[in-house]
Amino acid sequence: MAEPELPFSTRLYIDGRHTDGTTDARIPVRNPATEETIAEVPLASVSDVRRAIAAARSAFDEGPWPRMRPAERAAVLLRMAEELERRLPELIALNMAEAGSVRWIAESIQTGIPVAHLRDMAERVMPAFAWERAMDPTITPGRGISQGLLRREPFGVCALIPAYNFPFFLSMMKLAPALAAGCTVVLKPALTTPLDSLLLSDFAEAAGLPPGVLNIVTGDVEAGRELTTDPRVDLVSFTGSDAVGRQVYAQAAGSLKKVVLELGGKSASIVCADADLEGAARAALSGITTHAGQGCSLLTRTVVHESVHDELVARIRAGLAQVTVGDPARESTTMGPLISEAQRAKVEKLIRTGEEEGARIVTGGGRPAGLDQGYFVEPTLFVDVDTSMTIARTEFFGPVGVVIPFRSTDDAVRIANDSPYGLSGGVWSADTTAAYEIAARLRTGGVVLNGGGSGVNPRAAFGGYKQSGLGREWGEFGLDEYLQTKSVSWAAR
Repeated sequence: MAEPELPFSTRLYIDGRHTDGTTDARIPVRNPATEETIAEVPLASVSDVRRAIAAARSAFDEGPWPRMRPAERAAVLLRMAEELERRLPELIALNMAEAGSVRWIAESIQTGIPVAHLRDMAERVMPAFAWERAMDPTITPGRGISQGLLRREPFGVCALIPAYNFPFFLSMMKLAPALAAGCTVVLKPALTTPLDSLLLSDFAEAAGLPPGVLNIVTGDVEAGRELTTDPRVDLVSFTGSDAVGRQVYAQAAGSLKKVVLELGGKSASIVCADADLEGAARAALSGITTHAGQGCSLLTRTVVHESVHDELVARIRAGLAQVTVGDPARESTTMGPLISEAQRAKVEKLIRTGEEEGARIVTGGGRPAGLDQGYFVEPTLFVDVDTSMTIARTEFFGPVGVVIPFRSTDDAVRIANDSPYGLSGGVWSADTTAAYEIAARLRTGGVVLNGGGSGVNPRAAFGGYKQSGLGREWGEFGLDEYLQTKSVSWAAR
């Protein structure tokens, strides 16, 4: 595969300027399909992160961005969207090489949907601020009659920390509403996939974003801790594992920051006896193979009525046999690599744990033949699984699915809810009313019925119950996270 040229700066971006940072440390960025180095980027020091926070603080407290009219901010966001669309081929090629996405994922989830989200935020910003309205006059005992206004204001300086799996998608999911609201930002991408985020500085400058509004730093655990503890940061939005999410939550507590967390998932698709088994099988196949299973909201548990269990397993197995694993740059490839050798080792360890605990592999379980370079794992399907097993409770973040049988609807709901997570879910039934009633009983932030809709909708509310996180992203609910509500009252005369 020919690596893409990088016609943009891979340096840190602080206060409207590119910089190498204060140390000589560099991070190699590798193509997970070839293990070749694409680029090296600076490793931000704690001092660099503090400079970025200071720039964002100054831009919020003294700069024009929070005080612009909503229509002016919307115009900047639309110019940014236009620049993104102009350079989509470059961004798609970069994403395939950096994140290991196959082409359809790079074109849709990784880049196309984020642009739609940015445009959606530009449309929403004016109605959100038009929400300002009068409070009803109120008689307060002993204080007379008061009246006033309720108004919306930007939350402040935001630390945005996306995960590695969908780097541009997740960065834009946080950045678009933060900017629309009038906030200023320090964005810290994942160490393994920083390039998609660093490219955002080009789009910001082309759109005319004022200096200091968007700052982009790489960095390790120390850099992340600085963002989550510095009192000049008002809000932290983090996407990643629940283990790291707990650390972020605890670190932010010291200065009582607002925290938005989008964490792990072990989502279940319930397949009833009357379901469209071909559609349900495709959904299970997608949950296993989409981006090599590296998605928090993927449906990786298939909970199926025992009467159609064997037939559904046969259909899923047949579908997995048609999956072509390999270099995402090839048109014939339908599933790419995991992001790193460390992630592959974690997935392979969990597969071994499943076998040791008594589950049975129907297909997969190893490494694809003939792929000596790259971090590949075969798409794998387990049966003879119960909810007590590690593989039924732990997020793989790899191409592995489990099938669990059920006897009654109550049984299915119990199995689906028997998880520390609650991010997404699915229900398959010919009776749509029954499917909806099951969906209402699931303790999860989103449910897809009979495969309708992709589950990735820029106008929806996305987020989880339980240990899948706090707060919501996308649409009006995502924008609300970056807005404060203020009451301004005065005495009625």
